[in-house]
Amino acid sequence: MGYEMSIGSYKYLVKRRTIFLFSLLILLFIAVLVSLCIGIFVFDINTVLRILLHPISRDKGLDPLQIRVLWNIRLPRIVMAIVAGMCFGIAGCILQCVLRNPLASPYTIGVASSASFGAALAIILGAGIVYWHGEVIFYENPYLIVLNAFIMSMMCSLLIMSLAYYKGASPGTTILAGIAMTYLFTALTSLLQYFGTTEQVAALVFWTFGDLGKAGWEDIIITTIVLVVLAIIVIYLSNNYNALLAGDEVAATLGVNVKLFRIVSLVIASLLTATPVAFIGTIGFIGLLAPHIARLAIGPNHKFLVPASALLGSLLLVVGDLISRIIVSPLILPIGVVTAFMGVPLFLYLLLTRREEYW
Repeated sequence: MGYEMSIGSYKYLVKRRTIFLFSLLILLFIAVLVSLCIGIFVFDINTVLRILLHPISRDKGLDPLQIRVLWNIRLPRIVMAIVAGMCFGIAGCILQCVLRNPLASPYTIGVASSASFGAALAIILGAGIVYWHGEVIFYENPYLIVLNAFIMSMMCSLLIMSLAYYKGASPGTTILAGIAMTYLFTALTSLLQYFGTTEQVAALVFWTFGDLGKAGWEDIIITTIVLVVLAIIVIYLSNNYNALLAGDEVAATLGVNVKLFRIVSLVIASLLTATPVAFIGTIGFIGLLAPHIARLAIGPNHKFLVPASALLGSLLLVVGDLISRIIVSPLILPIGVVTAFMGVPLFLYLLLTRREEYW
């Protein structure tokens, strides 16, 4: 009788988690449709669908300006929001597991501050030349800024992993190393800003706010490839993450090389974070909130938690982008500022009301 009840409980859990994932998919689809329709140019759903099908249908009744707005401006930023949100959500999910800390996020390991320092090197030292045209900032060599930001993010991650490996890759050592690297690269960035011109400092501040509008289709393709490859690896390793939740000793008895697995997970989280950050700048709270909310909703089983964190990350970032475009239209607020305003009260609410047993 007890066995039958256990099977019934497990089936109920699987059903509830599956329904939650499908609900997130539906909500994300609705958010994307609304985001495509609303902005400085307002489209109805029928027009949006006709424009999306234009490369196939070659509909001659469409306005060329509407086609350019949707395909060249609005669609790339929304697709990047989906992909980047998934990257941040998965990165936060695995970091909270391997560091055994529900407050861990991709920025715990210093990715944001090191990326900002990489961008500062390119902008202020002249590799990515900045100039003004009216009220718009242009970058002469934007991909040098992207490359610098990515390289410095990975260098920071390698430093943290080296320190963690030297001290046994314990969660406490990793977190402390990440905090130390964050302060170091923040100080280095401030030092570069001190020597930069007004235009260079303004460009760097604009970059650090985060901007989905900077993303082109080439950037999206690169980020998507990284996401797909690493997401498959994380889902394949989901049983190892579940084992790690029971403690290092239990995971080791189940055949997990805990020290190596923690380092591999840090590499994956760093790549998932550094890739979109290099293209769109720093965007906070998504990697912290998405796995936090998902774990409260469906529990810590990573076979469901990883895709739920990815979908929630996308949903939060798409909604944040929509808010940034309509709240003071026609101005577009920096997405990093909007996610912070969204994230702080929601995170405080979760801290004050969350069930202690969810972890």
